[in-house]
Amino acid sequence: MSESLNPAQIQRPHSRLYKLLLAWAVLATFLSASAFYFAISGKLSEVPTSDIPKKRNVIFMVSDGMGPASVAMARNYFQYTQKDNLTNLFIDDYFIGNSRTRSNNSFVTDSAAGATAFSCGLKTYNGAIGVDPLGRPCASILEAAKLMGYHTGLVVTTRITDATPASFASHASFRSEEDFIAEQLINFEDAHPFGRTVDLIFGGGRCHFLPSSHPDSCRYDESDLISDAKSSGWKYIESNEEFKNLRLGKNVSLPLLGLFSPTDYPFTIDYHDTEFPRLNETALTAVRALSEATKDSENGFFILVEGSRIDHCGHNNDAGAQVHEVLAYNDAFEAMVKFANEETDVPTVVLSTSDHETGGLSLAKQISKAYPDYLWYPEVLNRAKHSIEYLSRALKAFDGSKKELNEFVDQDILGEKGLGFVDHTSEDIKDIAHHVLTSSNRLSVMQSLRAEVGWATHGHSGVDVNVYGSSNFPEILNPVVGANENIEI
Repeated sequence: MSESLNPAQIQRPHSRLYKLLLAWAVLATFLSASAFYFAISGKLSEVPTSDIPKKRNVIFMVSDGMGPASVAMARNYFQYTQKDNLTNLFIDDYFIGNSRTRSNNSFVTDSAAGATAFSCGLKTYNGAIGVDPLGRPCASILEAAKLMGYHTGLVVTTRITDATPASFASHASFRSEEDFIAEQLINFEDAHPFGRTVDLIFGGGRCHFLPSSHPDSCRYDESDLISDAKSSGWKYIESNEEFKNLRLGKNVSLPLLGLFSPTDYPFTIDYHDTEFPRLNETALTAVRALSEATKDSENGFFILVEGSRIDHCGHNNDAGAQVHEVLAYNDAFEAMVKFANEETDVPTVVLSTSDHETGGLSLAKQISKAYPDYLWYPEVLNRAKHSIEYLSRALKAFDGSKKELNEFVDQDILGEKGLGFVDHTSEDIKDIAHHVLTSSNRLSVMQSLRAEVGWATHGHSGVDVNVYGSSNFPEILNPVVGANENIEI
């Protein structure tokens, strides 16, 4: 295992010299990639490529933070709501193996090292964005695809500058450098040595593209990346109405930048279709647009599609919100598989896995000293109307009297307008009303106890995660069937 460098020791110089070094480092890594290809050629030889046309499409999907227990919980929840104990999720029928998730410097990876393992095929330190353990930029599969003439895309439900998408199309010593990552995504002032590498972007994180003087900005400088993108040829949209005008890929011109939220999208349980496009819609629009753009080309497209906020539900220990995020991801996976099988003759692979599991979820929580019953209660999650994040923010924003606060907690937080509890007590109301600033943890404990689901952590865990795959040329999937290191995906 390579020696890991403390990320705090790595500094990014803002200079032309840095960009020159970046260019040379990425070029050198591409030469190294040739050696890597021959090293794994034995595994690749499992694919009988002679019968597969050269043109390919790759749809790589990441269910951020989704472990096996997350899938089981969503399936049980779906079975409960459908009143059918044998109903599968769509994704269940495409299970082909698992992935081991450790990073270079820990048995428990973060999203940055996990995504860099996927994008560059190497282990690196937690927090690294497209760089190796010594902080040197590594060539990503998206960059390689672009250099080969493929079209590329990124579709997420978090900030587009967040760790997973950033690791495919940028290079930074640490994931917090989101302003710099935004510059690379649109090639602001030639921030990327090979020019623009992404043709289509859908996600959140608009605040990192706005000048610091803008009320919605979270940048540290006055760079207006949206204006810069427009002036360099990008078409820009930011509303769901503008997105619907794309007619699910029938009315798209590239390059296209769609930033639909200042930061992350709200959780699925918290928003309506009129406010934000859903992941299955943005993903389908993107692959149709990229397919149309490459219809007369000898090369296809590469796209990353991430169900980003499954992870955030795990961090919040919010089972009620997580089942909706997993089901939304399941819908997106279904849309991608149907596209590959029904809408294109180009060999297309849909490969889905997680960067890690978040929360240490278990289905069955012992709530007494007595030997536990073997059960958990999805009906508790079904009664929730909002995420714990949403309710905690609403509680902190409340400015009424003490009596009004108690009524608000009773009805809008714990009751039918919030988590939907039917058994909360005056002590529960008092507890939340007296601990507004720490309400998130308290609400998650209350919900988890009632549903009898357990959480080991508010962080990540080190368990193996599932791999799912589908292709209109199924033999393409042979190398990833079974157990894999994340760098092999």
